[in-house]
Amino acid sequence: MAFIRKKHQEQQLQLYSKERFSLLLLNLEEYYFEQHRANHILHKGSHHERKIRGSLKICSKSVIFEPDAISQPIIKIPLRDCIKIGKHAENGANRHFTKAKSGGISLIFSQVYFIKEHNVVAPYKIERGKMQYVFELDVPGKVEDVVETLLQLHRASCLDKLGDQTAMITAILQSRLARTSFDKNRFQNISEKLHVECKAEMVTPLVTNPGHVCITDTNLYFQPLNGYPVRRPQGQKPVVQITLQDVRRIYKRRHGLMPLGLEVFCTEDDLCSDIYLKFYEPQDRDDLYFYIATYLEHHVAEHTAESYMLQWQRGHLSNYQYLLHLNNLADRSCNDLSQYPVFPWIIHDYSSSELDFSNPGTFRDLSKPVGALNKERLERLLTRYQEMPEPKFMYGSHYSSPGYVLFYLVRIAPEYMLCLQNGRFDNADRMFNSIAETWKNCLDGATDFKELIPEFYGDDVSFLVNSLKLDLGKRQGGQMVDDVELPPWASSPEDFLQKSKDALESNYVSEHLHEWIDLIFGYKQKGSDAVGAHNVFHPLTYEGGVDLNSIQDPDEKVAMLTQILEFGQTPKQLFVTPHPRRITPKFKSLSQTSSYNASMADSPGEESFEDLTEESKTLAWNNITKLQLHEHYKIHKEAVTGITVSRNGSSVFTTSQDSTLKMFSKESKTLQRSISFSNMALSSCLLLPGDATVITSSWDNNVYFYSIAFGRRQDTLMGHDDAVSKICWHDNRLYSASWDSTVKVWSGVPAEMPGTKRHHFDLLAELEHDVSVDTISLNAASTLLVSGTKEGTVNIWDLTTATLMHQIPCHSGIVCDTAFSPDSRHVLSTGADGCLNVIDVQTGMLISSMTSDEPQRCFVWDGNSVLSGSQSGELLVWDLLGAKISERIQGHTGAVTCIWMNEQCSSIITGGEDRQIIFWKLQY
Repeated sequence: MAFIRKKHQEQQLQLYSKERFSLLLLNLEEYYFEQHRANHILHKGSHHERKIRGSLKICSKSVIFEPDAISQPIIKIPLRDCIKIGKHAENGANRHFTKAKSGGISLIFSQVYFIKEHNVVAPYKIERGKMQYVFELDVPGKVEDVVETLLQLHRASCLDKLGDQTAMITAILQSRLARTSFDKNRFQNISEKLHVECKAEMVTPLVTNPGHVCITDTNLYFQPLNGYPVRRPQGQKPVVQITLQDVRRIYKRRHGLMPLGLEVFCTEDDLCSDIYLKFYEPQDRDDLYFYIATYLEHHVAEHTAESYMLQWQRGHLSNYQYLLHLNNLADRSCNDLSQYPVFPWIIHDYSSSELDFSNPGTFRDLSKPVGALNKERLERLLTRYQEMPEPKFMYGSHYSSPGYVLFYLVRIAPEYMLCLQNGRFDNADRMFNSIAETWKNCLDGATDFKELIPEFYGDDVSFLVNSLKLDLGKRQGGQMVDDVELPPWASSPEDFLQKSKDALESNYVSEHLHEWIDLIFGYKQKGSDAVGAHNVFHPLTYEGGVDLNSIQDPDEKVAMLTQILEFGQTPKQLFVTPHPRRITPKFKSLSQTSSYNASMADSPGEESFEDLTEESKTLAWNNITKLQLHEHYKIHKEAVTGITVSRNGSSVFTTSQDSTLKMFSKESKTLQRSISFSNMALSSCLLLPGDATVITSSWDNNVYFYSIAFGRRQDTLMGHDDAVSKICWHDNRLYSASWDSTVKVWSGVPAEMPGTKRHHFDLLAELEHDVSVDTISLNAASTLLVSGTKEGTVNIWDLTTATLMHQIPCHSGIVCDTAFSPDSRHVLSTGADGCLNVIDVQTGMLISSMTSDEPQRCFVWDGNSVLSGSQSGELLVWDLLGAKISERIQGHTGAVTCIWMNEQCSSIITGGEDRQIIFWKLQY
């Protein structure tokens, strides 16, 4: 497919040039300006001084040094992390040789990335701490200009507002473009006549390269400002040249929601264009388009959606070819990952050993969007939709986005994934590991509605096979991420693609493909027909959903554009009336398979148990606004700080600022035990698996283990230098947060006989923060941890490497509570500022923020709805998709300080500053 072939072309280019650098090493929205041959001087001035030969690249947000020796890593220094930039002083230099001495540039910085050591594509290595690097340019006379450029770009990188940074870098870029022009010596023929010349950027996936566009009577040219790539196969020049006679198709494109793009194809049936250009002015784009279109009028017949439709209807185009053309006409391009071509899931059966194309049950229902394929999920989404104020939408995430495209293509395009995710691969358990697993998540996931990409119906199996032998991480079960797990009916990746293609061209799909086209490209994309088809996405994903020119604040504009581009865009609408069916001959299925295998389902017991749990959760959250106070008991002398309940629900354990742990019997409604470990407040509690031991955290810096069976303190962990604010436990590991600005991870080997043997603890990791940590929470797999601090910062940590993924300052006061969504894609945080913030785990982006007029002290949520405890004592039900408070429920007479919900979401207990615990009843 297009993307894979483009990637192969890049790899071939690098074989010729032996160059490891690519624009993908830059940050998103970063430009590469210039390069200089230079030496990296190690141990400058010492007996161990050593020179590493290479190229110094000056970029808008970083300095990159690419050593000639591939055994040496590429060095990337972010300009925002630079402390000092200047000329390197040569102390004691012989003044007679000053003219001959090398030109030195000194960079003092706090962080550096090491990339592609031994030319191996892998997550970037990061080194932190104050460091100094010296680079000597081959041309000493350029040192002053380079230093001045770096200082200017450094000032831009250090501006507080992203909008100001973007504006300053844009001004620097435009100044450079204005000082240069297209080199006419690059014309193929001296008799060529120049017609149009303007500034533009060449667009490739995730990156753009600025330069000059020139069109003559016979050729289209693009010359990059930076000369990249300067070395090409067979000594080609650093200019892209397209002969107009070879052009077969041109399309105007939206780029960044603006009418600035132009894509040129020299092939008829291909997604891979020969060049994609983004202009700075719509008029420049239109002038170039007009000239090429006028030329094509005399050479190539124009194709419209309707003309392709007729060819498809009559069998002159395959289903695959028709979808390619529709994607092209609808602004989808393999050069723009935010508008990558979209193809449908076709097959529904990923568990049978053989496929039966004569059985409709083998296929996905093409009349419904992915989000409507699961009836139970759809009912929940519709309930929220009906209660939502205008503008309404059913799905909070899209069916196509850069993250989804690279989710599928990470094995063939790992550098793109690293570029998108700041030098990291995704968590191993969230990778594209299995076809069946991915399909199941699209059916059942609360926020997963993604479709497929053309590669699933092409000929190249690269994206399914880890042929590059990438280290993509280890899954929870211990297995390494390697090749994609195929369904039982596929004997090999080639067989999988062949059967997928056969399915796409099958009689069933030919008879129903028009229904999917109606949803994605047609009349059911917008308006009342979209509502009737349960096909309504967030308004920002649609063409014209937002007018960027009307947004005056540059920060808001950059944030809005980033959000839209990262979370997907709906294709341009091509049809406003129902799409006609294909005229299909009635012949037997291509597949000579046996009948449908009824044994594809899991064992009934396991299936029904899971279904009951999910049904209970769905029912509970659908009725959460009908929560009623059932019973309340005042069992403490001060605020309740933690609640945990035995697995059978009979015993409730609570902690309080009155320094006691109490055990309350739900059946007899009596207080059974009261335990005090010190005279300091207890801050949280939890039960270990087996319900034999309660763990409590204390303001006296300790964590206490209490044996229920023996009725005594079993052990004490003295692991912090200040109050322990919150504890979590998973798989024999204890996670403790403290006001000493750390979160510590301990291995906790349980006692063999509770009460008779002490635990043994080893400190496995220490997650350091700048200020006190007030709350922590784990994701379901315990691979990620989120922490909230007293200064309002939310931190997301990768526990597999004990490294910080994201640091988001999103509250103006203490972060009261944090938690991952059940699918681990989002984090919700509440704060003393009254805000509820939703953060995207992958990007660290704050994607939603709702406010109330008082602090929300604690909460539980299902990824879409939130039940929070407020400072006033009310319980609030929030509809995140509708961005509103659905219900306020009276409860405590003081702040709600903690909340507990069981796994089935059917039982809720809250604790408050009024010293009470309240049992709540759900009304169905």
